[in-house]
Amino acid sequence: MQLKRQQKGFTLVEIAVVLVIIGLLLGGVLKGQELIASARVRNMADQQAGIQAAFYGFQDRYRAVPGDMTATAASNAIGQSVTLGANPPSGSAPFSDGQLSAPSASGAVWQELNGVWEQLSKAGFIKGSYDGSNGTAPPDSTDGPINVFNGQLIMARHAGYQDTGTAAARLVLHLGRNVPVDIARELDTKLDDGQPQTGTLRNATQGSEAFESGSSSPACVGISGGPTNAWNIAGDAQDCNPTYLF
Repeated sequence: MQLKRQQKGFTLVEIAVVLVIIGLLLGGVLKGQELIASARVRNMADQQAGIQAAFYGFQDRYRAVPGDMTATAASNAIGQSVTLGANPPSGSAPFSDGQLSAPSASGAVWQELNGVWEQLSKAGFIKGSYDGSNGTAPPDSTDGPINVFNGQLIMARHAGYQDTGTAAARLVLHLGRNVPVDIARELDTKLDDGQPQTGTLRNATQGSEAFESGSSSPACVGISGGPTNAWNIAGDAQDCNPTYLF
């Protein structure tokens, strides 16, 4: 007599258990990603607040704009040797005009804009050791702070931010490139109005420089066939540069 071969397979209960486990794992991964994103937003928000406090603290203590003090005046006031400071016009003696220069791709303008970080750090207002060795080019990680995505922070007075009309020159803190658009929007919502062309938190103008946001498609701002004053979440841009207006 031939015995019937017993068929093997998963029962409905076993399949259900596997599906539940897979669901829990996926939920854990998604929750972990959400927590990481939230931590990065908090880090950038704290960084902005810390630098703003440091900037005004420096002004209150020394009655001068950090970076706009001459190197000699900053050295005397801080009590440490300072290399970078106020950027004089060509052929003129160093001077302080009460504001920071507008950034450019290169040139002596970075005496002031990298001098901000040297003077703030040597005065003890921000963490980091910035020796002022670079006064002719945009900063790297040895010249000034970076964000959690390794984008350089740059402070300057100019109109390099997006606006619904014509932007006016203002003191701004570029929080750095390489920021994903969803992080930029969450940061904007946390600090401001959630819109990239209004309020105190904007996106930098587009271009190839460290003080700009990525110019390649997709853009960080503007929705095709929809609002222009909105972060383009659907586009999933990865090179935004959130910019805080003082």
